[in-house]
Amino acid sequence: MLPHLLATFFGVGHLRPAPGTWGSLAALPVAYGVATVCGPMAFAAATVAVFAAGIWATAETTRAMAEKDPPIVVIDEVAGQWLTLWPVVFQAASSGVALYKLWPGWVAAFFLFRFFDIMKPWPASYFDRLKTPFGVMADDIVAGFYSAFCVVVLTGLAHGL
Repeated sequence: MLPHLLATFFGVGHLRPAPGTWGSLAALPVAYGVATVCGPMAFAAATVAVFAAGIWATAETTRAMAEKDPPIVVIDEVAGQWLTLWPVVFQAASSGVALYKLWPGWVAAFFLFRFFDIMKPWPASYFDRLKTPFGVMADDIVAGFYSAFCVVVLTGLAHGL
């Protein structure tokens, strides 16, 4: 029960169509809450914890399934989306700006993560082909790294750096 709740991000993975997009979208308000209440370092730690817990939850949820990366598992999108938000969260904290004022970064992070999660550039494609709980989670972490990098670049361009 708990692994399924976590793997589906409390049922969001059952939404149709595009459960991965729903998972990424549902990750945003939770990320905002964690980052606002707990701060950027705790948000980073929470991202790592979600990644680790996601491996376990995915393993338990898919144990009896033929498909090892079913659409209902969206905890990987949560971890990847949260990683994509690191530059936004850390920038807000370091500049003393309220997190909601960096809304363009949130929008860019969402769309960039969805793009890289769908396109799966290497090495995300490698991890996706593993069809293991680690692979399910790792391909989204790679997409999150690519997306976070693009968020940083876009921020620099927007601010003339």
